[in-house]
Amino acid sequence: MKKVLVIGYVWPEPNSSAAGTHMMSLLRAFRAENWQVEFASPAQKTEHMVDLSEDGITTQVIALNCSSFDEYVQAYNPDIVMFDRFMMEEQFGWRVDKYCPNALKILDTEDLQCLRNARHEAHKAGREFSHSDLHSDIAKREIAAILRSDISLIISHYEMQLLNDVFKVDSALLHHLPFLVDLQHIPTSTKAFAERKHFMTIGNFRHAPNWDAVLYLQQIWPLIRKQLPDAELHIYGSYPPPKATALNNPKTGFLIKGWADDAYQVMEDARVCLSPLRFGAGIKGKLLEAMIMQTPSVTTPIGSEGMHQDEPWSGAICEDAQQFSGAAVALYQDEALFNEAQQNGQQLLQKYYDKSKLQSQLIAKITAISESLAQHRQQNFTGQMLKHHTMRSTQYMAQWIEAKNK
Repeated sequence: MKKVLVIGYVWPEPNSSAAGTHMMSLLRAFRAENWQVEFASPAQKTEHMVDLSEDGITTQVIALNCSSFDEYVQAYNPDIVMFDRFMMEEQFGWRVDKYCPNALKILDTEDLQCLRNARHEAHKAGREFSHSDLHSDIAKREIAAILRSDISLIISHYEMQLLNDVFKVDSALLHHLPFLVDLQHIPTSTKAFAERKHFMTIGNFRHAPNWDAVLYLQQIWPLIRKQLPDAELHIYGSYPPPKATALNNPKTGFLIKGWADDAYQVMEDARVCLSPLRFGAGIKGKLLEAMIMQTPSVTTPIGSEGMHQDEPWSGAICEDAQQFSGAAVALYQDEALFNEAQQNGQQLLQKYYDKSKLQSQLIAKITAISESLAQHRQQNFTGQMLKHHTMRSTQYMAQWIEAKNK
């Protein structure tokens, strides 16, 4: 039985974020192999975190910049260590290298932080994003963490290509792993066109792209409402701040609903999902949930990126507010268009998100690299070089912080 240690940036909240859902898919994939899994995190526990013990996963609270982790990881002695985002590899990777040098190191990027940050900066500056925006300190840190790891899980085709073409990362270090959907347990039929009403969107309000989308909807919604005066927009998401709840306006049908007890249910109740994302990275959980619940969606090129390749989208992809509102109204009013969007979504799920196929590919990749780990690392000289320097610089900084805290 392999022993897996997952070091989380946060405790998993599958009902709050796509990242939480994806993390649970990975943990369950390891458990399905009958591997022993422990989840450790230095983050504060939250009200919406999942009870991992229900999946047979043990938990451990760990500390940043503290040698107590060294004793802990030696005692647990994992065969595999997975880091949740590059910041956890930076913090704990050198300690794993020192005390468990034979453990396979996996980096779960969730999405490329450097890409999301670069697009955010370009958006704030009111200009188009370009690849030159990627040459940031965050990119240097994130790509270094990818190179130090044995495998990095990349969630979208777009990000795979970006790492290959722009950052020249060896494909042997990368594994494309989108969201895992259990196609055997998704609804075969959902509410019909006539049984649904209103528009919806959903997303953690603490996630900057989601909050920006809500602000953008303030511009888009009056254009939709002008044509559909009885329609409402229901905005769901965890952790709504006062500035979000202040936007609630029953008079205009712009309703901040906040936390949804059942995200799939509110998705199914709506006729159309709106996701006007103007920056971000990875692939979007809300749009995948829309496909699962057969709810057509209207989004942007950023929203649909990496999710459908050249296949027809399950709704519409729009560049500006006028086009976005027009597509939303058309899907809301035209049942034939609605049904076509549903079918497109089902085809995308079958082609790109089949859990059984994706899970078996992941386990095969982990197994293959585990069996030839020394050779795999020899072929990654840049990663070995970065480990050599990081072991010293990060180690000394961590030890200085620990001594200062004492």
